[in-house]
Amino acid sequence: MLAERRHQLILRALRSGGPAAVTDLSEQLGVSPATVRRDLLKLEEEGLLTRVHGGAVAEEGDQPFAEVAEVRVAEKDAIAQRAAALVEDGQSVLLDIGTTAYRLARQLHGRRITVITSNLVVYEELVDDEAVELVLLGGMVRREYRSLVGFLTEDNLRQLHADWLFLGTSGVRPGGQVMDTTVIEVPVKRAMIAAADRVVLLADRAKFPGTGMAKVCGPEELDVVVTNGPADAGTRAALEEAGVRVVLA
Repeated sequence: MLAERRHQLILRALRSGGPAAVTDLSEQLGVSPATVRRDLLKLEEEGLLTRVHGGAVAEEGDQPFAEVAEVRVAEKDAIAQRAAALVEDGQSVLLDIGTTAYRLARQLHGRRITVITSNLVVYEELVDDEAVELVLLGGMVRREYRSLVGFLTEDNLRQLHADWLFLGTSGVRPGGQVMDTTVIEVPVKRAMIAAADRVVLLADRAKFPGTGMAKVCGPEELDVVVTNGPADAGTRAALEEAGVRVVLA
């Protein structure tokens, strides 16, 4: 396998699954651990990852929507189905950016609800569904990430109210803090939290702990977590202490 192809696969594995050990990457790629270590050194020199003891983590940053959309689709669909069951007809729903929110939008077809979003893929999914009242927030377009951001988006949210917010994340720390890798998205997420009666975090098992350098909120601002994790005792305890209901998909 060519080095360039190995590098692509290593970065994809780290971005989709979080930190990975040299031995695991070696098995996945069918090459020696020594080859993987050389690849990691090269990728670290290029600023694309950070080597840690026994492995590596991807450098914090954005991933194009199309790339993330192909990862863990079955898990996201299971989470989306459980989340959709929380919504009753006549209610209003805020959908965050991200691919899990998009999978949730696919579950909302035909529902007599109002959907408010800054997620352009959610808009495209629901725009022709006449049962759904659809509100698209204004803002600056981030083309690769299919979202709207900025002070216009935040100002729109200050004028709106929703029964539910379905929030995405890039990582959940053991203390229950919800994190994000994309700093420019964080003010919009916080404005969404302020605009909603109930906040539901959508997070598959790879998000525990996942990644993220910017704090969106603490567990006390969540009402429900829909997930196929978390497995670690620390996160479970933090969510329980904050009174968060965990729904397993």
